[in-house]
Amino acid sequence: MYCSACGTPVTPGLSFCNRCGMSLKEREAKHSTASIAAFLAAITLLGVIGLGIMLGGTMALTKEVQLKEELVGFFMFFVFLITLITEILLIRQLSRFTSAAPKVIEVPTPATPLVDFRSAPPRALAEPLQSVTENTTRTLEYSRREQSS
Repeated sequence: MYCSACGTPVTPGLSFCNRCGMSLKEREAKHSTASIAAFLAAITLLGVIGLGIMLGGTMALTKEVQLKEELVGFFMFFVFLITLITEILLIRQLSRFTSAAPKVIEVPTPATPLVDFRSAPPRALAEPLQSVTENTTRTLEYSRREQSS
């Protein structure tokens, strides 16, 4: 999982991003709850308004305009069909929203793996290199023997 603000990899279950400090829990909870409530309110209001138009329109068309029953029936069917299709589309969109996985920022992986210096195991110090002149110079004992002979 990655932080939505800075893109830093974040371990699941954290409340805040380690790098930028952004809250990871509140944003998801507020966004999803508000959207679900808005969808449910729209579905309910559309159903009530559609039913009101269907019943009120029927009464107005029969009493005021005095249309035939066939035309009033066609009006009721047409309003019912429009309301039903809109309700189905809203419910479908709501089900897509609730079943959608949380957004994950995709970070492209480089061709060569990156080295993580924080998790590198400690290494033992290397042996010191020998001097170039260590085995090539004479010892003091050898030079003393030369002078005495």
